Amino acid sequence: MTTQLNPYLNFNGRCREAMTFYQQCLGGELAIQKIAESPMAAQMSSEAGANILHSSLTRNGVLLMMGSDMMGAGLRPGNSIVLCLHCSSDEEIYRFFSNLSAGGQVKMPLHQSFWGSTYGELTDKFGMLWMLTFTKN
Repeated sequence: MTTQLNPYLNFNGRCREAMTFYQQCLGGELAIQKIAESPMAAQMSSEAGANILHSSLTRNGVLLMMGSDMMGAGLRPGNSIVLCLHCSSDEEIYRFFSNLSAGGQVKMPLHQSFWGSTYGELTDKFGMLWMLTFTKN
C-alpha cells in the first residue's frame, strides 16, 4: 500500500451537508455513519444520534477526505490547514473550482501561474480553504 495523507474534516452538526456538497462538487462515493448507527449510541444523548460519527469520500478507488461531527462545540475553524487538490485536466480544475466556490469566496481566480500550472484559491461555503492546481505533462 502506498503511504498517503488524507484530510479529516470536522463540522459542528453540518458534516452530512458538507460531505454531500463535496461529493456533488468532486464526484465519487460517499459513505456516512451516524452516531445512532454505531456502538457509541448508548453512550451519547439521543440528540447526538443524528450527527455523523464518520464519513468518507472515495473517487476512483482513492480516498479523498473524511469527516465527522464528533468535535462538537470544541470546533475552532482556522486557517492553519488548506486542502490542495491536484486535478488531472483543464476541464476538471475548472469544474471543481466552480463547484467548490459556489456559495463561498474566490480568493485567487484560476490563472496560469509563473511555475506553469493552472492555479486558484477559494474558501468554500463551510469555511474550508482550498488550493486547486493542474500541471500539463
